[in-house]
Amino acid sequence: MSRVVVIGAGISGLASAALLARDGHDVTVLEGRPSVGGRAGSWEHRGFRFDLGPSWYLMPEVFDHFYKLLGTSADEQLKLVTLDPGYRVLFENAESIDIVADPEENLEIFERIEPGSRERMQKYLASALDTYEMAKRRFLYTSFADLRPLLRRDVISRLPKLARLLLQPLSTLAAKTVTDPRLRQILGFPAVFLGSSPFITPSMYHLMSHLDLDDGVLYPMGGFITLIDSIEKLARAEGVTVVTDARVTRILVTDDRKPRTTGVEYVDAAGKAHTIDADIVVSAADLHHTETTMLPRELQTYPQEYWDKRTPGPGALLLYLGVEGELPQLEHHNLLFTEEWKEGFDAIFGENPSIPNPASLYVCKPSGIDPSVAPDGFENVFVLVPIPSDPTIGRGEIDGDGDPRVEAAADHVIAQIANWAGIPDLADRIVVRRTMGPGDFATDLNSWSGTLLGPAHTLKQSALFRAGNISKRVDGLYYAGGSTIPGIGLPMCLISAEILVKRLRGDVSTEPMPEPLRPTVAAGAAAPAGAGTTGTAGARVARGGVASAASPAATATEPTTGATAAASTSDAPAEMPAERS
Repeated sequence: MSRVVVIGAGISGLASAALLARDGHDVTVLEGRPSVGGRAGSWEHRGFRFDLGPSWYLMPEVFDHFYKLLGTSADEQLKLVTLDPGYRVLFENAESIDIVADPEENLEIFERIEPGSRERMQKYLASALDTYEMAKRRFLYTSFADLRPLLRRDVISRLPKLARLLLQPLSTLAAKTVTDPRLRQILGFPAVFLGSSPFITPSMYHLMSHLDLDDGVLYPMGGFITLIDSIEKLARAEGVTVVTDARVTRILVTDDRKPRTTGVEYVDAAGKAHTIDADIVVSAADLHHTETTMLPRELQTYPQEYWDKRTPGPGALLLYLGVEGELPQLEHHNLLFTEEWKEGFDAIFGENPSIPNPASLYVCKPSGIDPSVAPDGFENVFVLVPIPSDPTIGRGEIDGDGDPRVEAAADHVIAQIANWAGIPDLADRIVVRRTMGPGDFATDLNSWSGTLLGPAHTLKQSALFRAGNISKRVDGLYYAGGSTIPGIGLPMCLISAEILVKRLRGDVSTEPMPEPLRPTVAAGAAAPAGAGTTGTAGARVARGGVASAASPAATATEPTTGATAAASTSDAPAEMPAERS
């Protein structure tokens, strides 16, 4: 049984720990903060409970697959409800649009606004679905350690389309599909989910429109903290030890010719230093922070020079508001889009970043469907304003006590929501107010450049071009989470945990793993080289339920190393090997 230390108890850290423990490893998770969840944490104050970050439940089959790997299901773990409308869009100087749960009705909405658009939208959404299914089958569940499994007929036959989608920005594809500026914005806004702009995000990501226009939007009752709680409980049930208030300061490495991990050092809440031994270290913390502060320069796969050439996703101004009385003007999810759409993104991602004013922003009102998040007679309101990822903008605080620039921007945002949604007394009805800014993400979550989500999904930072999940300099050091493959968002973080297991197994397949997860090595057998043993495999298989066949690649005797990965992709651009595996 290999000893594994996972750094960080966000969703990717907890998910990685759960799967690794089920695969037979002895796993300890170290979390620097007092509670788990990371960006998906929770805050309670005066009877309100706020999800601190993620609030859109998309790609439901990814969540369900993850739970089934652990022998359960999303239906067993969560109480999911369908939102209808899925979301409301408020425009600066135009009538609002509701996107509903019925895909056919959404096509009719587009047709009413822009006669003749229905047929083009049908083709757009058919392409989105095809691209989405292709992504899940070939590009999301792989480490890209070996590109040969991608040379399948379904990929090769789509190469012209894939090349076009990679080289053309999402904004261009949206403009070719519809002419109404409001409809173009609806097709382009999913880029924000990817920590990017529709003007720099490849149109490959038009696949996101399948999720909200066709697939619908769900919500887990009790909020997203119920998702975190369920994964933590499942991890503990698999034998994982979770230690909070344990801030990792250094990854311990041997002085051998080929360095390898031996454990980590961490500091507890009292400031006392500790050492914990490990055969494998998995960092689910921010990758920039891990590489540049926990390892010496000569052992960094992604040193500062790498990050200097990369594009961070946006920062954010976050508001958590407790509001007296009802707010029927708002739906569960609300998007506010300005007329100066492109200028707003240029302000965030341009050469001279600034906070857009007015800003396109997002408002969530979960209390409309979930009474557990606010006291009777009050509403729970969460606001996210994309802004530059610049920690110098400042930090937020409770009751307006944050840094002046953050609080002034928050005042503007509250006034904007009041004006656009027709709630003139909104500011007077706020009884709880908390703000967060890029400085909070940099300080509290060690987020690179204070970004809200991680590296933006530009062409150079997507799929096989994104940072890989293994150190090329230190044996036994792996990565998970939004900084690495496959990318940003809760579903991607769950997939990153699965890719980690595949990497340790030497599994270079592209498909999701069979359900439930079964250890590769039987009890008492030799472990894959470098991956540790799985001495409790027999017991875990019995507890996992019905057996299923492992993927062919899962029987490999040795994980694909950085060297062999580079060799198998020798025709790739010169910069790729250092960015990938």
